[in-house]
Amino acid sequence: MKLYTKTGDSGQTSLIGGRVRKDDARVEAYGTIDELNSFVGQAAAEASKHDELTEMAALLIDIQQELFDCGSDLAYAVQGAPLKISAEPALRLEGWIDQYSSEAPEITRFILPGGSPVSALLHVCRTVCRRAERRVVTLAGEHAVNQEVLTYLNRLSDFFFAAARAANAKLSVNDTEYVRSAHVFGKPKK
Repeated sequence: MKLYTKTGDSGQTSLIGGRVRKDDARVEAYGTIDELNSFVGQAAAEASKHDELTEMAALLIDIQQELFDCGSDLAYAVQGAPLKISAEPALRLEGWIDQYSSEAPEITRFILPGGSPVSALLHVCRTVCRRAERRVVTLAGEHAVNQEVLTYLNRLSDFFFAAARAANAKLSVNDTEYVRSAHVFGKPKK
């Protein structure tokens, strides 16, 4: 099987149910989710290097599967197609967010991306996830989409934040705080 088809040379691509320009809102949405999935794979590979983060690496691989499902749901140009993402994955993310939040120090200031390489990559995942969410919102303004994809992406960006902080804590690396701000999230512990 050849990887190249030459069918996209004119700037169009195929969806399930039709062809569109490669800069179509639908292609932008699932393409950004694909980009996010690549960064999640990189974060999982980095996390797997640390015994303290093997569970996190496994969760990230599960998330990659769900991101592929999200992209699949968005690739349908026809209504009534079978959907893969339900409410359950977002609910599961909430449990993981709560778990990881409890494993990190209390937040008193804004957190900048950084600390350990794993944490920095998870922050990249968070920001790309937010962009993917914005692309899906744009698509939803033009076409019907599986609303569970939007919910999932919203929870997922929160998961990446919590996981980034937990990764630093598990690796005994301090979060990078935005030191130019006051303590905005609570009083620091003495």
